[in-house]
Amino acid sequence: MTDRELDAAGIDDPALRAAYRHCRALNAQHGRTYFLATRLLPIERRPAVHALYGFARWADDIVDCPAPGDGAARPGTALAELRENLERGLRQEHSEEPVVRAVADTARRYAIEHTHFHDFMTAMCSDLVVTDYPTYADLRRYTHGSAAVIGLQMLPVLGTVVPRAQAAPHAAALGVAFQLTNFLRDVGEDLDRGRVYLPADLLAGHGVDRELLRWSRDTGRRDRRVTAALREFEALTRGVYREAAPGIAMLDPVSRPCIRTAYVLYGGILDAVARDGYAVLHRRAVVPRRRRAAVAADGLARVVAARLRHRGASRHPGPGAPAAGPATAPDASTAGAAGVRPTVPEEVA
Repeated sequence: MTDRELDAAGIDDPALRAAYRHCRALNAQHGRTYFLATRLLPIERRPAVHALYGFARWADDIVDCPAPGDGAARPGTALAELRENLERGLRQEHSEEPVVRAVADTARRYAIEHTHFHDFMTAMCSDLVVTDYPTYADLRRYTHGSAAVIGLQMLPVLGTVVPRAQAAPHAAALGVAFQLTNFLRDVGEDLDRGRVYLPADLLAGHGVDRELLRWSRDTGRRDRRVTAALREFEALTRGVYREAAPGIAMLDPVSRPCIRTAYVLYGGILDAVARDGYAVLHRRAVVPRRRRAAVAADGLARVVAARLRHRGASRHPGPGAPAAGPATAPDASTAGAAGVRPTVPEEVA
């Protein structure tokens, strides 16, 4: 976390500043698409986004990447400890654990509903015992806690020009769309962890089961039935993106370039999967670097335009002028525009 970001956000306490910096590092290391998109936000809102995604990434890593030698029970113990720490941190608005300290501070600053964090932890805990989903409805119940609530947590930070309840379903859908995209891209890696996130009824409709997926993964051979199932899951995911799309225009104008960039980059993963022939059981689909650079440059141009309009509206407010999001000030927004560079990460993750 840069000092400029923390200063703009009004985060002065040294321990709290260190906590936010730690969250930023987690986001930069693991959530590279989110990290790139976050650089397009007004400078004073970035720490909150890093806190939210840093916490989510940390919990997810406990489930997916347990420390060597911890044993099968260790992730469950670690998640239980994190859940207890989180609940205490949200209640007391403080924690000795840096990531929890930052996320509790963000929840307080933006009045984020605590139920979103509780639902997220419930979903993370279920990953330790649930290894597949019989139907798409079952999967969507899981993704409410694992992904939709992330979009709902973000909404107060991003700000809206409509009542928040009107934008909420679209924000939730965008979180789900991103996660379904990850499920499609990571089918092989998830299978190695013992999990299948593609609904069993969708797979069965094409004559596919876990054993066929395992065979394809192990042998490196393709099967047209698997390809057909993956293609259907891609189409289903694109439908969720369509549910989410109207919500972008409902956001504070200075936040829209960030979310639009994430929307386009993640949608590009679906394009890459299709372009690669749905070979996700054998290799990870990657968005071409040139495409990522073009999207980042477009996002930067939109940031500059939005902030110039925001400054003009601040000087000459009219009856239809949108309200600014939380903690937005014209001078801080202008500084943010100057600090954004379309740096493109080596891979979208």
